Amino acid sequence: MKIFNDKNLINTALNQLYRLISGPMMLLFIPLFLTQEEQGYWYTFTSLAALAIFADLGFSTIILQFAAHEFAFLKFKDNGEIEGDYIHLRKLADFFRFSVKWLIIIVSIVFPLIILYGFYFIGLREDIDITWKIPWLIYAFSSAIVFIYSSLLYFFEGCNSVAKVEFIRFKVSVITSIILLLGLFFKIKLYALALSLLISFLYGLYMLYKNFNIAMKQLWDISRVQYYSWKKEIFNLIWKYALSWCSGYFIFQIFVPLSFNYYDATFAGKIGLSNSIWTAIMSISNIFIVSKMPYINMLVSKKLWIELDRILKNIFLKLVGTYILGMISFFLLYYILYNKLFIFQRLLDLYSMLILSICWFLQLIVSFMATYLRAHKKEPLMYISIFCAVYVSISTFFIVNNFPSDYLFLGFLTSFIFVLPTVMYIFYLQRKEDYKIR
Repeated sequence: MKIFNDKNLINTALNQLYRLISGPMMLLFIPLFLTQEEQGYWYTFTSLAALAIFADLGFSTIILQFAAHEFAFLKFKDNGEIEGDYIHLRKLADFFRFSVKWLIIIVSIVFPLIILYGFYFIGLREDIDITWKIPWLIYAFSSAIVFIYSSLLYFFEGCNSVAKVEFIRFKVSVITSIILLLGLFFKIKLYALALSLLISFLYGLYMLYKNFNIAMKQLWDISRVQYYSWKKEIFNLIWKYALSWCSGYFIFQIFVPLSFNYYDATFAGKIGLSNSIWTAIMSISNIFIVSKMPYINMLVSKKLWIELDRILKNIFLKLVGTYILGMISFFLLYYILYNKLFIFQRLLDLYSMLILSICWFLQLIVSFMATYLRAHKKEPLMYISIFCAVYVSISTFFIVNNFPSDYLFLGFLTSFIFVLPTVMYIFYLQRKEDYKIR
């Protein structure tokens, strides 16, 4: 079968499947070794660290896309160097230097603010005896370094190295989960989360250097004399991505901090645990498009529309089928094991879990269309992202102040009444334009 010859898909699946296995282990160990209040702090850490989206601003996607558009005319030699069309090699080198400089500047500005905000926000509810300050400092600092090396992995993923990059991510995930489980087992509480990220970023940096140091040195040397300036092209796009990605925080990450503030740490922990299940199922479903993302960008760059159509249809059927299978499997387990396995009692009620499952299914479809649209070096979803962020934020804030917690995700769910038809229409217009080019 063809799937077994596709290293990109195999390694992406390996990475995501490991997360699917390690995820339930975490879901079991976290309630086993942490109190409900500590679980709330744990997921609040991760939600606050997700403010790194304000450092990313969509640049990780831009790195992958722009690298793929140039690398469509290049290839790796056996010794790790890059060869091919000279013009595209020079442009790729200049883009690499631009990316490194951009990442250093953004990290030095945004992450100190995230660290300080974390101390302020968590400190507002310092009403129980939980040691969180040093773990938060370690965790937030480590997140900054993870952001840098992860972004550079996106660059090389765009250089048609999906298989290699996904295998690196797999090994980093293994190291992270081992340290995390050991930390929980030896009862170091929130330090387990902090130290696992600290050790994983050290290992991730090592793997990045080991696999791509020759190419990085080559690109950096070539870029010493600038051939192409990316500033205008990037800046014309990144502000649109920035608004979309910032909107994403308020759409997807707002629930845990609001629950932590308006309800309690216990309920915030349930939100984090429940949301992590559906994002895991979505990630597994997404392997089919993640593994093909650089290839999709290359096909757009070369305007090979017939091959692109074939790829997209195949991907859509697989990702939708995988999510539905995961959804059915979860609810069967929930029904059968709710009174037998205590972890299910750390989750939200069945009604809330059903709403969450539908929300993430609809988001999966939106993400599929967004991948195709952004492969054209465009961001046509900026305004719909802003609208959705405002709508979800206001509706959720209204709900936590006036309704029981059962209704928390209704704003998220009803946002798709506007979002899904609009994105589908934009998708249709782009497809129509591509057909005219043929």
